[in-house]
Amino acid sequence: MRFSRTTGANSALINVMTAAAEKAGRSLVRGFGEIEKLQVSKKGPADFVSEADRRAEEIIYQELSKARPGYGFLMEERGVVEGVDTSNCWIVDPLDGTLNFLHGLPHFSISIALERDSTIFAGVIYEPISDQMFWAENGKGAYLNGRRVRVSARHDIEESVFATGIPFKGRDGHQPFLRQLEQVMAVSAGVRRFGSAALDLAYVAAGRYEGFWEQGLSPWDVAAGVIIVREAGGFVSDFKGRDPVIANGEIIAGNASLHDTLRKLINKAA
Repeated sequence: MRFSRTTGANSALINVMTAAAEKAGRSLVRGFGEIEKLQVSKKGPADFVSEADRRAEEIIYQELSKARPGYGFLMEERGVVEGVDTSNCWIVDPLDGTLNFLHGLPHFSISIALERDSTIFAGVIYEPISDQMFWAENGKGAYLNGRRVRVSARHDIEESVFATGIPFKGRDGHQPFLRQLEQVMAVSAGVRRFGSAALDLAYVAAGRYEGFWEQGLSPWDVAAGVIIVREAGGFVSDFKGRDPVIANGEIIAGNASLHDTLRKLINKAA
């Protein structure tokens, strides 16, 4: 790859996860350069799967299975794969931002999390076009390409930028979302929608956004991002302030100063 990740603190687990993400990332970059040749199948309204997506998932499955035999999987395309080791489960999105990818927009990512004993223990989010590797492991902090990252220190919402996801055709919640957006954009410096929830969370962890909210998400969209934000000093909850964000599809992430402020704005819209 184009840079050297020189931190000596990487555990064997993180090395396994980043290696799988990088290998799948190289496959996606090749596919991204040949978008017009991709075989694309339509699963449902605005919900697409590309051949590149399936190839990336197969690479990750093979790499992680070889490195940690017996671990289970929860994958976007393959679904649940039971493992003999019932304590450990990989949660994988091989291409978060598929629609961006298929439209030639260079903003997509690979997300890999390890759930251990029902708790997210480690996470990796890789942005292959820009070669940015975000990772975190329980109790060890959050990193970008070997450099420690922290959430934003801003506390004034008028100076803050937030990210979100917009419900599209076939998804419920269009009107509630518009009310949420109205609440946030009325008091903030701006709201961004880039189309990859995993990267939105990684960017919150790196201090690029002050916060992020979305609903209707799947476990593989957010699992890695949850631990990366928390290890970067941020807070993550559902809209009611509870913890099980992976299970219910709602998420609000932010720094210590603005997480609760954003949560109150979202609930005010309801």
